[in-house]
Amino acid sequence: MQNRPDLAVGRVRHELKFRLAQVKRVQPLTRHLVRITLSGDDLHDFESASFDDHIKVFFPPPGADKPVMPTAGPNGPLFPDGQPRPIARDFTPRRYDREARELDIEFALHEAGPAATWAAQAKVGQYLGIGGPRGSFTIPTGFDWHLLIGDETALPAIARRLEELPPGTRVAALIEVEDPSARIDFTTQTDLYAEWRYRSEADFPGAALLLALREMYLPTGEGYVWAAGEATIMRAVRQHLCTERGVDKTRIRAASYWKRGAEAVHENIDD
Repeated sequence: MQNRPDLAVGRVRHELKFRLAQVKRVQPLTRHLVRITLSGDDLHDFESASFDDHIKVFFPPPGADKPVMPTAGPNGPLFPDGQPRPIARDFTPRRYDREARELDIEFALHEAGPAATWAAQAKVGQYLGIGGPRGSFTIPTGFDWHLLIGDETALPAIARRLEELPPGTRVAALIEVEDPSARIDFTTQTDLYAEWRYRSEADFPGAALLLALREMYLPTGEGYVWAAGEATIMRAVRQHLCTERGVDKTRIRAASYWKRGAEAVHENIDD
């Protein structure tokens, strides 16, 4: 691996802020994915410097109009005394329009849970709370090639990355979703090669994706792999790339966006 300062990943810190926003639009993209557009004056200084940023979304309790919102303390969020903490989950900022003060968040409806349940009934005028992002992990666009891997929960980040990469960038996307109805169209000017795999046609979740990855050609030159999805599968993806394909650990960013049988899992996978 050559020493290329222009390919060094970076980190950007943001001031921790909490914002209340109102649903402006609800747009089903597939039966597995819905886009919620939030708006409000609190979004006037929202910042998102990377396609895989994550924000904390706070949901109202049953029967309430708005979520209980924390304030930013010296060591993180501070919640009001005597009130239960709101349910919160991590999501990707899909699109932000500063002038319109709009923020798009896309919800995967692949499993039952408080976020998916809320998104399935979302209506214009409802409220959500937003926290962060606290920081951004910036991946340069000038690599010789990019490989994006994920499932439904990674689609917002993958779609945003494909929109933001320069025209002609060499990109492959390997995506496992439930069935063909979960596919989406990407808007991109990159030189994109996309492979879709389906859990409905595999013996177990992740089998089709991992088989396709083993068979996938990886070009020469300086490349970068970004992968996100179910924890166990993403660990297997990272292990295969490092141990069997010789991809340097510094050229892989892998994250678990969820974990089968667990709630509210969102973590980076390092080893």
